[in-house]
Amino acid sequence: MSTSSRSGYHHGDLRASALTSAMAMLEAGEPFSLRAVARDVGVSAPALYRHFADRDALESALAAEGLRDLLTDLATDRQPMATAADLADLAVAYVAFALRRPALFRVMFGKPCDTENDERVAAADRIHGLLEAAVAQAFPAAEAGALADAGWAFAHGMASLYLDGKLRADSDEAIAAHVRSAFSAMLSIRPPAPEHASEDSPRTGC
Repeated sequence: MSTSSRSGYHHGDLRASALTSAMAMLEAGEPFSLRAVARDVGVSAPALYRHFADRDALESALAAEGLRDLLTDLATDRQPMATAADLADLAVAYVAFALRRPALFRVMFGKPCDTENDERVAAADRIHGLLEAAVAQAFPAAEAGALADAGWAFAHGMASLYLDGKLRADSDEAIAAHVRSAFSAMLSIRPPAPEHASEDSPRTGC
């Protein structure tokens, strides 16, 4: 049974109530659909279709919420971010988010980006902006966009390896220490700079 509650629904707040219900179902490991969510909040399915065209649209809205929550985790108590250690802390926070909310994390990144969802795109852009700003402060001589992409790939790869059971997750402290150690090892590898800096690659990370 869903952990959400109909008591939070009021006329005019159906979309928010539906997202709360769907998020509760998702994170409780329950299968959900627009009809199941409609039943949970006490409305007819057609009423929900006015807010979400289909399940994909509902999942995209959940992904947008997840990206905003991830941004909050990354930004909390981390201003300014000016050192390599600060960047490692961002990777630790990213992995911790994935392990704490695995079902949501997979919804956020398990499908191609929904560029039609402006909220999702905006949330992803804010995360990329945070990463680029942190990289620019820590490594002012580096190409911030490329290095931010590399850092994101590192953190996402570590999160996926832990989620898939490829790396042992003995404790939160051990995971954080391993992520920091791996990040430090990655930064210690400094290949020669290319003769011509590459152009920024287009992102579809929302």
